[in-house]
Amino acid sequence: MANWDEIQKEWETTKITLADLAEKHDIKLGTLKSRKSREKWSRDAIQKDATKPAKFATIKEDVAKEEIVYFNDDDDNSLNDKQCLFIAYYVKCWNATKSYKKAYGVAYSTALINGPALLRNTRIREEITRVRDEITEDALLDKRTLIQKWIDIAFADITDYVKFGRQEEVEYGEDGQPELDMNGNVKTYAFNYVHLNESAEIDGTLVSEVKQGKDGVSFKLADKMKALEFLSKHMDLLNEKELKQFQVEKLKAETDFAEM
Repeated sequence: MANWDEIQKEWETTKITLADLAEKHDIKLGTLKSRKSREKWSRDAIQKDATKPAKFATIKEDVAKEEIVYFNDDDDNSLNDKQCLFIAYYVKCWNATKSYKKAYGVAYSTALINGPALLRNTRIREEITRVRDEITEDALLDKRTLIQKWIDIAFADITDYVKFGRQEEVEYGEDGQPELDMNGNVKTYAFNYVHLNESAEIDGTLVSEVKQGKDGVSFKLADKMKALEFLSKHMDLLNEKELKQFQVEKLKAETDFAEM
């Protein structure tokens, strides 16, 4: 269903012809002419504004009659919804004709002329550049986030997650008193221990497994070798410090593998 308020506003505030307006909104030209006459549509405002000097170069009427924005001294340089939609399509396909056709819903022949013409608009070009740079920055940030996670896995140290070692304890008799050897020295016994650090103190995303079994707690970090393999294919993305650490970790992994 046609939005007549929008259609009237577009005709009154742009230089689009009735024929092109009818084609754009898929309505009969006769119906449009009748509505314009009955409701007394007027272009007085745009005709008065045409006397003001343009801030940016405009496009010749014979080149494009579709919606072309004129930025005057009192204009806030804002873009309308269809221009924004055109930009959104354009930064995906980089084809002005295709983008214009999708954004404005016009025939290919119209888009073929007006798509490239709209690109000559200074404000449109500035916004395309801004959106392109923003997309590129986001992509780089996403890639760096991925690289950083592989770095964290490859450089992870088990001692950041668990404390382990060997310690001695005093042996006590049934009476609760320390037992003595034949020389009168307190008896002790040695044992191995493993203590897990508190979960709040570690990066849990690098832990692939923690489980309690009959022999105690087992703890496993994410696959270091897989991370090193990934980084070896993307060494150009590592800074100097990361590259040095990568070489150290790779050498350690190769040494451990050779000793197995």
